[in-house]
Amino acid sequence: MESNSELEPTPVLGEFDLVRAAEPPSPPQETQKNLPPLWRNRDYMLLWSGQIVSVIGTGATQIVYPLLILALTDSPQAAGFAAALGSIPYILFSLPAGALVDRWDRKRVMIYCDIGRAAVLATIPIALYFNALTIWQIYVAALLEGSLFVFFNIAEVAALSRVVEKQQLPQAVAQNDVAFSIANIVAPSIGTVLFQIGRGIPFVFDTVSYLGSVVSLFFIRQEFQTERKKTETHIVQEIREGMSWLWQQHLIRYMALLTGALNFVNVPVTLIIIVLAKNLGASDAEVGLIFSVSAVGAIVGSIIGGQIQKKFRFGQVIITTVWITALLFPFLAIAPHFYVLGIILGLSWLAGPVYNVVQFSYRVSLIPDALQGRVNSVFRLLAFGFQPAGAAIAGVLIERFNVYVAIAFFTAWYFAWAIATMLNRNVRGARQIGAAGAS
Repeated sequence: MESNSELEPTPVLGEFDLVRAAEPPSPPQETQKNLPPLWRNRDYMLLWSGQIVSVIGTGATQIVYPLLILALTDSPQAAGFAAALGSIPYILFSLPAGALVDRWDRKRVMIYCDIGRAAVLATIPIALYFNALTIWQIYVAALLEGSLFVFFNIAEVAALSRVVEKQQLPQAVAQNDVAFSIANIVAPSIGTVLFQIGRGIPFVFDTVSYLGSVVSLFFIRQEFQTERKKTETHIVQEIREGMSWLWQQHLIRYMALLTGALNFVNVPVTLIIIVLAKNLGASDAEVGLIFSVSAVGAIVGSIIGGQIQKKFRFGQVIITTVWITALLFPFLAIAPHFYVLGIILGLSWLAGPVYNVVQFSYRVSLIPDALQGRVNSVFRLLAFGFQPAGAAIAGVLIERFNVYVAIAFFTAWYFAWAIATMLNRNVRGARQIGAAGAS
Protein backbone atom coordinates (compact mmCIF):
# COMPACT_ATOMS: atom_id res chain seq x y z
CA MET A 1 0.00 0.00 0.00
CA GLU A 2 2.51 2.56 0.65
CA SER A 3 3.07 2.56 -3.24
CA ASN A 4 1.90 4.09 -1.96
CA SER A 5 3.23 9.97 5.08
CA GLU A 6 4.90 15.82 11.71
CA LEU A 7 5.70 18.52 13.84
CA GLU A 8 8.10 18.66 16.73
CA PRO A 9 5.89 17.34 19.52
CA THR A 10 5.01 19.63 22.40
CA PRO A 11 6.01 17.94 25.69
CA VAL A 12 2.88 18.95 27.60
CA LEU A 13 0.53 17.38 25.05
CA GLY A 14 -0.87 13.89 25.35
CA GLU A 15 -1.18 11.42 22.47
CA PHE A 16 -4.61 12.62 21.36
CA ASP A 17 -3.75 16.26 21.91
CA LEU A 18 -0.69 15.89 19.68
CA VAL A 19 -2.89 14.88 16.75
CA ARG A 20 -5.32 17.72 17.40
CA ALA A 21 -2.53 20.26 17.80
CA ALA A 22 -1.24 19.30 14.38
CA GLU A 23 -4.61 20.04 12.81
CA PRO A 24 -4.73 23.56 11.39
CA PRO A 25 -7.87 25.45 10.59
CA SER A 26 -9.01 24.75 7.07
CA PRO A 27 -7.48 27.11 4.52
CA PRO A 28 -9.82 29.92 3.49
CA GLN A 29 -11.98 29.02 0.53
CA GLU A 30 -10.63 31.98 -1.42
CA THR A 31 -7.06 30.71 -1.01
CA GLN A 32 -8.07 27.28 -2.26
CA LYS A 33 -9.85 28.80 -5.28
CA ASN A 34 -6.75 30.78 -6.25
CA LEU A 35 -4.63 27.66 -6.58
CA PRO A 36 -4.32 26.60 -10.24
CA PRO A 37 -5.48 23.08 -11.09
CA LEU A 38 -2.82 20.41 -10.98
CA TRP A 39 -2.87 19.89 -14.74
CA ARG A 40 -1.57 23.46 -15.12
CA ASN A 41 1.33 22.78 -12.75
CA ARG A 42 4.14 22.13 -15.25
CA ASP A 43 6.63 20.56 -12.85
CA TYR A 44 4.03 18.31 -11.24
CA MET A 45 2.83 17.11 -14.65
CA LEU A 46 6.40 16.31 -15.70
CA LEU A 47 7.00 14.34 -12.50
CA TRP A 48 3.60 12.66 -12.82
CA SER A 49 3.94 11.70 -16.49
CA GLY A 50 7.50 10.43 -16.09
CA GLN A 51 6.48 8.17 -13.25
CA ILE A 52 3.47 6.84 -15.19
CA VAL A 53 5.82 5.68 -17.95
CA SER A 54 8.10 4.10 -15.36
CA VAL A 55 5.20 2.41 -13.55
CA ILE A 56 4.02 0.79 -16.80
CA GLY A 57 7.50 -0.57 -17.43
CA THR A 58 7.94 -1.79 -13.87
CA GLY A 59 4.47 -3.36 -13.83
CA ALA A 60 5.32 -5.27 -17.00
CA THR A 61 8.45 -6.80 -15.47
CA GLN A 62 6.94 -7.43 -12.03
CA ILE A 63 4.50 -9.92 -13.52
CA VAL A 64 7.23 -11.41 -15.74
CA TYR A 65 9.87 -11.96 -13.04
CA PRO A 66 7.98 -14.85 -11.35
CA LEU A 67 7.04 -16.31 -14.74
CA LEU A 68 10.67 -16.20 -15.88
CA ILE A 69 11.97 -17.75 -12.65
CA LEU A 70 9.33 -20.49 -12.72
CA ALA A 71 10.24 -21.20 -16.36
CA LEU A 72 13.95 -21.44 -15.46
CA THR A 73 13.70 -23.34 -12.17
CA ASP A 74 10.10 -24.53 -11.66
CA SER A 75 10.59 -23.37 -8.05
CA PRO A 76 8.11 -21.07 -6.23
CA GLN A 77 10.71 -20.84 -3.45
CA ALA A 78 13.24 -19.35 -5.87
CA ALA A 79 10.64 -16.81 -7.03
CA GLY A 80 9.93 -15.91 -3.42
CA PHE A 81 13.63 -15.41 -2.66
CA ALA A 82 14.02 -13.14 -5.69
CA ALA A 83 11.15 -10.96 -4.44
CA ALA A 84 12.72 -10.93 -0.98
CA LEU A 85 16.09 -9.79 -2.35
CA GLY A 86 14.37 -6.90 -4.10
CA SER A 87 12.99 -5.71 -0.76
CA ILE A 88 15.98 -6.38 1.54
CA PRO A 89 17.74 -3.11 0.54
CA TYR A 90 15.09 -1.14 2.41
CA ILE A 91 16.28 -2.80 5.60
CA LEU A 92 19.95 -2.32 4.75
CA PHE A 93 19.99 1.19 3.30
CA SER A 94 16.81 3.03 4.24
CA LEU A 95 18.16 4.99 7.22
CA PRO A 96 21.46 6.16 5.69
CA ALA A 97 19.66 6.85 2.40
CA GLY A 98 17.23 9.17 4.18
CA ALA A 99 20.02 11.21 5.75
CA LEU A 100 21.99 11.36 2.50
CA VAL A 101 18.93 12.38 0.46
CA ASP A 102 18.46 15.31 2.87
CA ARG A 103 22.08 16.34 2.14
CA TRP A 104 22.23 15.69 -1.60
CA ASP A 105 20.39 17.20 -4.55
CA ARG A 106 17.23 15.06 -4.63
CA LYS A 107 16.61 15.50 -8.35
CA ARG A 108 20.09 14.25 -9.20
CA VAL A 109 19.59 11.29 -6.89
CA MET A 110 16.43 10.32 -8.78
CA ILE A 111 18.09 10.73 -12.18
CA TYR A 112 21.18 8.71 -11.27
CA CYS A 113 19.08 5.95 -9.72
CA ASP A 114 16.87 5.62 -12.80
CA ILE A 115 19.93 5.44 -15.06
CA GLY A 116 21.37 2.76 -12.78
CA ARG A 117 18.14 0.76 -12.73
CA ALA A 118 17.96 0.90 -16.52
CA ALA A 119 21.52 -0.44 -16.76
CA VAL A 120 20.83 -3.28 -14.32
CA LEU A 121 17.66 -4.36 -16.15
CA ALA A 122 19.41 -4.28 -19.51
CA THR A 123 21.71 -7.10 -18.39
CA ILE A 124 18.82 -9.58 -18.30
CA PRO A 125 17.79 -9.48 -22.00
CA ILE A 126 21.49 -9.44 -22.94
CA ALA A 127 22.07 -12.62 -20.93
CA LEU A 128 18.93 -14.19 -22.39
CA TYR A 129 20.12 -13.37 -25.92
CA PHE A 130 23.37 -15.26 -25.29
CA ASN A 131 21.52 -18.05 -23.43
CA ALA A 132 23.59 -17.27 -20.34
CA LEU A 133 20.93 -16.15 -17.82
CA THR A 134 21.07 -17.87 -14.42
CA ILE A 135 18.97 -17.56 -11.29
CA TRP A 136 21.99 -16.00 -9.55
CA GLN A 137 22.09 -13.15 -12.07
CA ILE A 138 18.39 -12.53 -11.44
CA TYR A 139 19.08 -12.47 -7.69
CA VAL A 140 21.91 -9.92 -8.14
CA ALA A 141 19.78 -7.79 -10.47
CA ALA A 142 16.90 -7.80 -7.98
CA LEU A 143 19.24 -6.75 -5.15
CA LEU A 144 20.88 -3.94 -7.16
CA GLU A 145 17.61 -2.61 -8.55
CA GLY A 146 16.05 -2.72 -5.10
CA SER A 147 19.01 -0.80 -3.64
CA LEU A 148 18.68 1.99 -6.20
CA PHE A 149 14.92 2.07 -5.64
CA VAL A 150 15.48 2.88 -1.95
CA PHE A 151 17.29 6.13 -2.77
CA PHE A 152 14.93 7.02 -5.63
CA ASN A 153 11.79 6.37 -3.60
CA ILE A 154 12.80 8.41 -0.58
CA ALA A 155 13.80 11.34 -2.82
CA GLU A 156 10.55 11.02 -4.77
CA VAL A 157 8.37 11.33 -1.66
CA ALA A 158 10.09 14.61 -0.79
CA ALA A 159 9.82 15.83 -4.38
CA LEU A 160 6.02 15.69 -4.42
CA SER A 161 5.73 18.10 -1.50
CA ARG A 162 8.04 20.52 -3.35
CA VAL A 163 6.15 20.67 -6.66
CA VAL A 164 2.62 20.70 -5.16
CA GLU A 165 1.07 23.15 -2.70
CA LYS A 166 0.29 21.62 0.69
CA GLN A 167 -3.48 22.06 0.28
CA GLN A 168 -3.35 20.06 -2.95
CA LEU A 169 -1.32 17.13 -1.60
CA PRO A 170 -4.35 14.84 -1.03
CA GLN A 171 -5.58 15.63 -4.55
CA ALA A 172 -2.12 14.98 -6.00
CA VAL A 173 -1.81 11.67 -4.16
CA ALA A 174 -5.26 10.63 -5.38
CA GLN A 175 -4.45 11.69 -8.96
CA ASN A 176 -1.19 9.75 -8.81
CA ASP A 177 -3.03 6.66 -7.64
CA VAL A 178 -5.61 6.96 -10.43
CA ALA A 179 -2.93 7.25 -13.09
CA PHE A 180 -0.78 4.49 -11.61
CA SER A 181 -3.82 2.22 -11.31
CA ILE A 182 -4.65 2.75 -14.97
CA ALA A 183 -1.02 2.02 -15.79
CA ASN A 184 -1.27 -1.17 -13.76
CA ILE A 185 -4.25 -2.28 -15.83
CA VAL A 186 -2.28 -2.31 -19.04
CA ALA A 187 1.15 -3.21 -17.61
CA PRO A 188 0.53 -6.90 -16.71
CA SER A 189 -1.02 -7.63 -20.09
CA ILE A 190 1.79 -5.78 -21.86
CA GLY A 191 4.33 -7.74 -19.84
CA THR A 192 2.83 -11.18 -20.53
CA VAL A 193 2.25 -10.46 -24.23
CA LEU A 194 5.84 -9.26 -24.63
CA PHE A 195 7.04 -12.28 -22.63
CA GLN A 196 5.34 -14.60 -25.11
CA ILE A 197 7.04 -12.81 -28.01
CA GLY A 198 10.43 -13.03 -26.31
CA ARG A 199 11.43 -13.51 -22.69
CA GLY A 200 13.83 -10.56 -22.72
CA ILE A 201 11.52 -8.04 -24.40
CA PRO A 202 9.63 -6.94 -21.23
CA PHE A 203 12.97 -6.03 -19.64
CA VAL A 204 13.96 -3.97 -22.69
CA PHE A 205 10.60 -2.20 -22.42
CA ASP A 206 11.18 -1.46 -18.72
CA THR A 207 14.71 -0.20 -19.43
CA VAL A 208 13.30 2.32 -21.91
CA SER A 209 10.64 3.37 -19.37
CA TYR A 210 13.34 4.25 -16.83
CA LEU A 211 15.09 6.41 -19.42
CA GLY A 212 11.75 8.14 -20.10
CA SER A 213 11.54 8.99 -16.41
CA VAL A 214 15.07 10.44 -16.58
CA VAL A 215 14.08 12.76 -19.44
CA SER A 216 11.03 14.07 -17.55
CA LEU A 217 13.12 14.78 -14.45
CA PHE A 218 15.67 16.77 -16.49
CA PHE A 219 12.97 19.26 -17.54
CA ILE A 220 11.57 19.96 -14.04
CA ARG A 221 12.55 23.48 -12.96
CA GLN A 222 11.56 23.36 -9.28
CA GLU A 223 14.30 22.39 -6.84
CA PHE A 224 13.39 19.31 -4.80
CA GLN A 225 14.70 20.78 -1.54
CA THR A 226 14.97 24.13 0.21
CA GLU A 227 18.39 25.77 0.50
CA ARG A 228 20.57 23.76 2.81
CA LYS A 229 22.92 25.20 5.43
CA LYS A 230 26.29 23.54 5.52
CA THR A 231 26.46 21.30 8.57
CA GLU A 232 29.15 19.32 10.28
CA THR A 233 26.64 17.00 11.91
CA HIS A 234 27.61 13.34 11.72
CA ILE A 235 25.33 11.21 9.59
CA VAL A 236 24.53 8.94 12.55
CA GLN A 237 23.25 11.93 14.53
CA GLU A 238 21.11 12.99 11.56
CA ILE A 239 19.60 9.52 11.35
CA ARG A 240 18.83 9.64 15.07
CA GLU A 241 17.03 12.97 14.59
CA GLY A 242 14.74 11.44 12.00
CA MET A 243 14.10 8.35 14.13
CA SER A 244 13.43 10.38 17.27
CA TRP A 245 11.13 12.81 15.50
CA LEU A 246 8.97 10.07 14.00
CA TRP A 247 8.99 7.87 17.09
CA GLN A 248 7.40 10.62 19.18
CA GLN A 249 4.48 10.85 16.73
CA HIS A 250 2.33 8.07 18.20
CA LEU A 251 -0.19 7.82 15.38
CA ILE A 252 2.37 8.01 12.57
CA ARG A 253 4.56 5.45 14.30
CA TYR A 254 1.69 2.96 14.43
CA MET A 255 0.78 3.70 10.79
CA ALA A 256 4.34 2.82 9.77
CA LEU A 257 4.07 -0.53 11.56
CA LEU A 258 0.60 -1.17 10.15
CA THR A 259 1.69 -0.36 6.61
CA GLY A 260 4.61 -2.73 7.03
CA ALA A 261 2.29 -5.46 8.27
CA LEU A 262 0.07 -5.03 5.20
CA ASN A 263 3.06 -5.01 2.85
CA PHE A 264 4.19 -8.27 4.46
CA VAL A 265 1.30 -9.80 2.48
CA ASN A 266 1.18 -7.47 -0.53
CA VAL A 267 4.49 -8.64 -1.99
CA PRO A 268 3.77 -12.42 -1.94
CA VAL A 269 0.22 -11.88 -3.28
CA THR A 270 1.60 -11.82 -6.84
CA LEU A 271 3.19 -15.24 -6.42
CA ILE A 272 0.11 -16.63 -4.66
CA ILE A 273 -2.20 -15.43 -7.46
CA ILE A 274 0.08 -16.85 -10.15
CA VAL A 275 0.22 -20.28 -8.48
CA LEU A 276 -3.56 -20.32 -7.90
CA ALA A 277 -4.23 -19.25 -11.49
CA LYS A 278 -1.90 -21.91 -12.88
CA ASN A 279 -3.66 -24.52 -10.73
CA LEU A 280 -6.95 -23.36 -12.28
CA GLY A 281 -5.58 -23.73 -15.82
CA ALA A 282 -4.66 -20.12 -16.68
CA SER A 283 -2.11 -19.40 -19.40
CA ASP A 284 0.60 -16.75 -19.03
CA ALA A 285 -1.51 -14.24 -20.98
CA GLU A 286 -4.56 -14.99 -18.80
CA VAL A 287 -2.44 -14.44 -15.67
CA GLY A 288 -1.71 -10.96 -17.01
CA LEU A 289 -5.42 -10.34 -17.55
CA ILE A 290 -6.14 -11.30 -13.93
CA PHE A 291 -3.92 -8.48 -12.68
CA SER A 292 -5.32 -6.08 -15.27
CA VAL A 293 -8.86 -6.81 -14.06
CA SER A 294 -7.69 -6.31 -10.47
CA ALA A 295 -6.28 -2.88 -11.30
CA VAL A 296 -9.80 -1.63 -12.11
CA GLY A 297 -10.53 -1.81 -8.39
CA ALA A 298 -7.48 0.33 -7.68
CA ILE A 299 -8.72 2.95 -10.14
CA VAL A 300 -12.10 3.14 -8.42
CA GLY A 301 -10.39 3.41 -5.04
CA SER A 302 -8.15 6.21 -6.32
CA ILE A 303 -11.11 8.16 -7.72
CA ILE A 304 -13.15 7.97 -4.52
CA GLY A 305 -10.17 8.25 -2.15
CA GLY A 306 -10.06 12.04 -2.20
CA GLN A 307 -13.80 12.34 -1.47
CA ILE A 308 -13.66 9.77 1.33
CA GLN A 309 -10.71 11.67 2.77
CA LYS A 310 -12.94 14.74 3.08
CA LYS A 311 -16.05 13.06 4.49
CA PHE A 312 -14.79 10.57 7.07
CA ARG A 313 -12.45 10.58 10.04
CA PHE A 314 -8.96 9.17 9.79
CA GLY A 315 -9.71 6.23 12.08
CA GLN A 316 -12.91 5.29 10.28
CA VAL A 317 -11.13 5.07 6.94
CA ILE A 318 -8.05 3.19 8.17
CA ILE A 319 -9.98 0.62 10.22
CA THR A 320 -12.50 -0.02 7.43
CA THR A 321 -9.92 -0.45 4.68
CA VAL A 322 -7.84 -2.87 6.76
CA TRP A 323 -10.89 -4.99 7.56
CA ILE A 324 -12.00 -5.05 3.92
CA THR A 325 -8.59 -6.40 2.91
CA ALA A 326 -8.54 -8.98 5.72
CA LEU A 327 -12.04 -10.29 5.01
CA LEU A 328 -11.52 -10.63 1.26
CA PHE A 329 -8.16 -12.41 1.33
CA PRO A 330 -9.32 -15.94 2.38
CA PHE A 331 -11.83 -16.03 -0.50
CA LEU A 332 -8.86 -16.51 -2.85
CA ALA A 333 -8.67 -20.12 -1.62
CA ILE A 334 -12.18 -20.99 -2.84
CA ALA A 335 -12.24 -19.11 -6.15
CA PRO A 336 -13.88 -21.47 -8.71
CA HIS A 337 -12.27 -19.84 -11.76
CA PHE A 338 -9.10 -17.86 -12.32
CA TYR A 339 -11.04 -14.75 -13.37
CA VAL A 340 -12.72 -14.75 -9.96
CA LEU A 341 -9.23 -14.27 -8.51
CA GLY A 342 -9.08 -10.98 -10.42
CA ILE A 343 -12.43 -9.86 -9.01
CA ILE A 344 -11.45 -10.67 -5.42
CA LEU A 345 -8.08 -9.01 -5.80
CA GLY A 346 -9.72 -6.00 -7.47
CA LEU A 347 -12.09 -5.49 -4.53
CA SER A 348 -9.12 -5.67 -2.18
CA TRP A 349 -7.12 -3.21 -4.30
CA LEU A 350 -10.04 -0.77 -4.14
CA ALA A 351 -9.25 -0.25 -0.46
CA GLY A 352 -5.52 0.31 -1.03
CA PRO A 353 -5.59 3.76 -2.69
CA VAL A 354 -8.10 5.04 -0.11
CA TYR A 355 -5.72 3.97 2.65
CA ASN A 356 -2.79 5.59 0.82
CA VAL A 357 -4.48 8.94 0.20
CA VAL A 358 -5.40 9.29 3.87
CA GLN A 359 -2.17 8.24 5.56
CA PHE A 360 0.32 9.53 2.95
CA SER A 361 -1.05 13.06 2.59
CA TYR A 362 -1.40 13.35 6.37
CA ARG A 363 2.20 12.30 6.95
CA VAL A 364 4.00 14.20 4.20
CA SER A 365 2.23 17.49 4.92
CA LEU A 366 3.47 17.43 8.51
CA ILE A 367 7.16 16.66 7.98
CA PRO A 368 9.48 19.72 7.79
CA ASP A 369 11.31 19.85 4.46
CA ALA A 370 14.75 19.51 6.07
CA LEU A 371 13.64 16.22 7.65
CA GLN A 372 11.69 14.76 4.73
CA GLY A 373 14.34 12.26 3.71
CA ARG A 374 15.20 11.08 7.21
CA VAL A 375 11.66 10.79 8.56
CA ASN A 376 10.32 9.12 5.44
CA SER A 377 13.27 6.73 5.44
CA VAL A 378 12.37 5.61 8.97
CA PHE A 379 8.70 5.32 8.05
CA ARG A 380 9.47 3.36 4.92
CA LEU A 381 11.99 1.14 6.67
CA LEU A 382 9.13 0.02 8.87
CA ALA A 383 6.65 0.03 6.00
CA PHE A 384 8.79 -2.02 3.62
CA GLY A 385 10.98 -3.90 6.07
CA PHE A 386 8.45 -6.72 6.41
CA GLN A 387 8.41 -7.46 2.68
CA PRO A 388 11.45 -9.75 2.34
CA ALA A 389 10.18 -12.03 5.10
CA GLY A 390 6.70 -12.16 3.57
CA ALA A 391 8.02 -13.04 0.12
CA ALA A 392 10.40 -15.70 1.43
CA ILE A 393 7.80 -17.26 3.75
CA ALA A 394 5.25 -17.45 0.93
CA GLY A 395 7.72 -19.21 -1.35
CA VAL A 396 8.67 -21.74 1.31
CA LEU A 397 5.06 -22.45 2.35
CA ILE A 398 3.92 -22.94 -1.25
CA GLU A 399 6.81 -25.23 -2.16
CA ARG A 400 6.96 -27.26 1.08
CA PHE A 401 3.20 -27.51 1.62
CA ASN A 402 0.82 -25.84 -0.84
CA VAL A 403 -0.62 -22.46 -1.73
CA TYR A 404 -3.62 -22.94 0.57
CA VAL A 405 -1.40 -23.22 3.64
CA ALA A 406 0.18 -19.89 2.60
CA ILE A 407 -3.28 -18.30 2.28
CA ALA A 408 -4.27 -19.57 5.74
CA PHE A 409 -1.07 -18.17 7.28
CA PHE A 410 -1.47 -14.71 5.74
CA THR A 411 -5.19 -14.62 6.56
CA ALA A 412 -4.38 -15.10 10.24
CA TRP A 413 -1.79 -12.30 9.95
CA TYR A 414 -4.33 -9.93 8.35
CA PHE A 415 -6.95 -10.59 11.02
CA ALA A 416 -4.49 -10.04 13.87
CA TRP A 417 -3.58 -6.59 12.54
CA ALA A 418 -7.17 -5.66 11.72
CA ILE A 419 -8.12 -6.34 15.35
CA ALA A 420 -5.07 -4.45 16.66
CA THR A 421 -5.92 -1.44 14.47
CA MET A 422 -9.54 -1.42 15.62
CA LEU A 423 -8.38 -1.41 19.25
CA ASN A 424 -5.64 1.22 18.81
CA ARG A 425 -6.77 4.41 20.57
CA ASN A 426 -4.52 6.68 18.51
CA VAL A 427 -6.12 5.50 15.27
CA ARG A 428 -9.64 5.70 16.71
CA GLY A 429 -9.03 9.12 18.26
CA ALA A 430 -7.47 10.88 15.26
CA ARG A 431 -10.09 13.37 14.12
CA GLN A 432 -8.74 14.77 10.88
CA ILE A 433 -7.86 12.86 7.75
CA GLY A 434 -5.76 14.23 4.92
CA ALA A 435 -3.47 17.22 4.96
CA ALA A 436 -2.45 18.62 8.32
CA GLY A 437 -0.46 21.78 8.69
CA ALA A 438 2.97 22.41 9.99
CA SER A 439 4.17 25.40 11.90
